[in-house]
Amino acid sequence: MLVHSRTGRWAAWVLFGLLFLPLFALPLLVVVAASFATHWSGAFPSGPTTANYASAVQGESLRALTTSLVTALVASLLALTVGAWAALAAAGLKRRGKRALDALFMLPVAVPSVVVGLAVLVAFSKPPLLLNGTSSIVILAHTLLVTAFAHQSVSAAIVRLDPAYEQAAASLGAGPAYVLWRVRLPLLLPSLTAAAGLCFALSMGELSATMMLYPPDWTPLPVRIFTATDRGSLFGGSAVAVVLMAATLLVLLAVSRIRTRASYR
Repeated sequence: MLVHSRTGRWAAWVLFGLLFLPLFALPLLVVVAASFATHWSGAFPSGPTTANYASAVQGESLRALTTSLVTALVASLLALTVGAWAALAAAGLKRRGKRALDALFMLPVAVPSVVVGLAVLVAFSKPPLLLNGTSSIVILAHTLLVTAFAHQSVSAAIVRLDPAYEQAAASLGAGPAYVLWRVRLPLLLPSLTAAAGLCFALSMGELSATMMLYPPDWTPLPVRIFTATDRGSLFGGSAVAVVLMAATLLVLLAVSRIRTRASYR
């Protein structure tokens, strides 16, 4: 820890508790408490029940969870592929070219996500690329929104790579393709897995652009939560929100294990 004195460490922990509990932990605890309740008229919820979770893991909610997982997985893989490829290509550009490429990839996150959703809706609602009303347009919007994070993560990792490994491989007769697949990408694997986890988590929680694009047969879980709470089903929506958090956390833990193994290679 950066604070070496005992008093300083205690002060840091107290400050962390004062900031973490009301800003992060308390809202999550409220959602979890509401997911087990049927009424909340006083200071604490009442009517404990597990019926909210029974409906949250079946029927439309289960289909929405599957839709979110598929959307986030495909969007994360596409974003990681495009973002990593662009970062590797930008490593050979001059400073001005790198800035232009970074600006291009950061543009979708520099504007509100609802603007990205509108742009995708307008661009792909007419031939020759008619995607409106399909699951592809939702996956495309999610990919556009998370690719910037994959690109930035991999770009930062490339800057920290030691060029001696690539130079040694090249001096032994390895071609550019061999150096890329057997030297650069293995060294970047921890950053690639971290970027994949970030993209997945962001895609799982995306709502604004999704609300403008999703077809009735491709409803992600955040939309399901929004519609449930909008109809006044706060406790059922809370249970679905907890399921969303749990599913995202499980995938991130799996990605974290892969990243840890990659770091020790």
